[in-house]
Formats: sequence, structure tokens, C-alpha cells
Amino acid sequence: MKRLFAALKIDPDREFLAEYRELKDKLQHEQIKWVEEHNIHVTLKFFGETEERKINEICSVLDSRASATPSIDLQITGTGIFGSSYAPKVIWAGIEPYARISLLMKNLQTDLKNIGFEPDRQNPVPHLTLGRIKFLRDKIIFNRTIEQFKKISSSPAQIGEIVLFESILRREGPEYISLAKFPFIKKNSPDGLAV
Repeated sequence: MKRLFAALKIDPDREFLAEYRELKDKLQHEQIKWVEEHNIHVTLKFFGETEERKINEICSVLDSRASATPSIDLQITGTGIFGSSYAPKVIWAGIEPYARISLLMKNLQTDLKNIGFEPDRQNPVPHLTLGRIKFLRDKIIFNRTIEQFKKISSSPAQIGEIVLFESILRREGPEYISLAKFPFIKKNSPDGLAV
């Protein structure tokens, strides 16, 4: 069994990383498990513990969907929380183009249902998880700080593939291993499928 997920790998620019580090610094007294900078990604589908015999089928679906999808100019825009201001669970960053990535996620859920992976109960919400909140000592300061970083952003960067990752849980944090990559259609590609 392997713990798997499909994702868009993000390599944020220096400006975003500077703001991300400042956000972490301002909340350093809270118990938050921050995502390592090299692990930042948009989860398209979390498979969880998966039998290895299913990997080829998953790869076939991801390849088929990626080969029908133009590359995406993705930009990180703003922060928010999942959960309420009284009981926040996750700090996230938003992404654009939201509608395109949401449609990609929905299409993947439909494709994957054909090989036995049920769609998630909730509609997919494209986002980057930045931190998982374990415990807050001061919710007022926490919420004020999140508000200060509402306008966090990055420059647009071209995302050219879907990546199938294995997630290995370690005490110091998860290790993500790329198992396979599935390229999108390149912009201005010779087959005329320019964006």
C-alpha cells in the first residue's frame, strides 16, 4: 500500500516566500504545523492508502486528463482559514485561475470514479495548505495576523504537469516522492491547441 495524492507542484517566487516566512514568524508562538516551502502544492485528488496494483490505472487517468488540459498560469492570491474564527483548522492561500483548476479537479473526480475512486463528499476547493492549526493561545491576535496577510500574492508561474506523489509520514514532517508526471498541453503547441 502507498499513500498517494495527485497535485500541481508549486515553486513560489521570492516575494511570496518572504511574506510566508513573515506570516510564520508572526505566529511562531502558536502551535501550527507549517508546510515546508519545498512541499507547497495544490492537491487535485487525495487517494490515501492505495493498493499498488491500482497505480497503473490512476496513471492512465491522470495522463489522459493532463493530455487534454492546456498548461496553467497559476498565481497565489490571498489567505484564509478553514473552520471558523473561533475554531480555525487550516491556514490556506488562494489560487487563480480558480475556475479552471476547480473544473480540472471535478473532471478528475469523474474520471477516477470509473476506476473505483468515489468523488469527495464536498465540492473541490482549489487552494494551497500553508499550515495546520494544532492549538491557539490567542485567537484574537491570530485572526488579526491572518487579516494582515489577506493580500499575500505571487507572480504568475506556468504549471505544466500533474504529479502523482507518494506521501511518507515521518516524525519531522511528510516526505513527498514524485512517482510520475503527466504533462499538460504546452501553450502554442504545434497541434494548434494554443491557449
